[in-house]
Amino acid sequence: MKVLLVNGSPHKEGCTYTALTEVCKTLNEEEIETEIFWIGNKPLGGCIACKKCKELGKCIFEGTVNEFVEKAKYADGFIFGSPVHYAGMSGNMKGFMDRAFYSSSQAGKSDVFLYKPASLVISARRGGTTEAYDQINKYFGITQMPIISSRYWNMVHGQTPEEVKKDEEGMQIMRILGRNMAYFLKCIQAGKEKGIELPEMEQTKFTNFIR
Repeated sequence: MKVLLVNGSPHKEGCTYTALTEVCKTLNEEEIETEIFWIGNKPLGGCIACKKCKELGKCIFEGTVNEFVEKAKYADGFIFGSPVHYAGMSGNMKGFMDRAFYSSSQAGKSDVFLYKPASLVISARRGGTTEAYDQINKYFGITQMPIISSRYWNMVHGQTPEEVKKDEEGMQIMRILGRNMAYFLKCIQAGKEKGIELPEMEQTKFTNFIR
């Protein structure tokens, strides 16, 4: 079993990475394989609603997003990490998630994320964590991904990696998150071994407010 963790910070080994690493340590102790995928710090545009992904089977813009979606096919669970920028997730992370989730669903690759457990980690110096937390969680809810929680909202505080490590409660939250993710992955695996099938899928119905 493998968990793919996403570092949505422009700093490759900054505060968000520090939090994700703590989750990784716990997952590894639970014999879960991990990989941290850094989205980089070059400008990463958002979705332009061209819907070419439906024809191409991937986002029309080559690069980071398509690389991630290819890796996501083989992952069993996900943890998305982002710093807080102006009381929300980082700009690059917003564009990344919009394109990753939209292109995979439009390309008929909903199984990339469907029913796979997901969670998130938010890093901030001080405020804006709950806003970013709510923002990222919505991607999981619309994609039918079981949301894994910890004993508190998944956030750490600090301006540097050293300060984050001093956030004892935050680091404990990361470890509990890792154990909870491992537990649910093992439960899903046990269900598969018992022959429990996925829920029956219904064809999507869209109801517009204006008819």
